[in-house]
Amino acid sequence: MTRSLKKGLYIDDRLIKKIQNRSADDKSVMNIWARASVISPEMIGITFGVHNGRKHIPVLVTEEMVGHKFGEFSPTRTFTRHGGKMQKEMEQAAKQKELDASKAAKASTSTKK
Repeated sequence: MTRSLKKGLYIDDRLIKKIQNRSADDKSVMNIWARASVISPEMIGITFGVHNGRKHIPVLVTEEMVGHKFGEFSPTRTFTRHGGKMQKEMEQAAKQKELDASKAAKASTSTKK
């Protein structure tokens, strides 16, 4: 459910103060923990280090990001892969295809000599 229009967008007070105190030529990463804060037009061009629970992920704010929340650009979970028998078969087929391609490349270079 979205936030009520009469309340306005949520932007953390500390984040607003950090942006106002920042000099115009400062290009350093500004670390923040307020993932629920909405990106406003004043933040365009600033690089924020958005905390994902373990580390800060650098996010350069662009014009298309206005209206979104910082947490959308800093994933908290790392996807490794789906498991199962079918996945193993697909990985083995891809590995075999790579080996065949490398053997074919070697064979074509040796016959040219």
